[in-house]
Amino acid sequence: MEVKSKKEEKKIKKKMTLANLAAGSPAKVVKVAGKTVVSRRLMEMGVVPGVAVTVIKTAPFGDPIQIRVRGYSLAMRKSEAEIIEVSE
Repeated sequence: MEVKSKKEEKKIKKKMTLANLAAGSPAKVVKVAGKTVVSRRLMEMGVVPGVAVTVIKTAPFGDPIQIRVRGYSLAMRKSEAEIIEVSE
């Protein structure tokens, strides 16, 4: 039996991405991971730490995801949503 410390449990619970949120769920961006062209483009479009986002809907198979950020709608792939860490 593996025993985890409280700190490790918190770290596991905190790791929530935009791809994990249900439709209608509001959240706040904590971090946009990576230094890729995609992560940079997302930040240029307003997906930056501290901004509020809401998942509007997801496609039947979960890809793409539509979100509302800074007053406009943005569609993104699930793989792109997975690099955006959020908190509720």
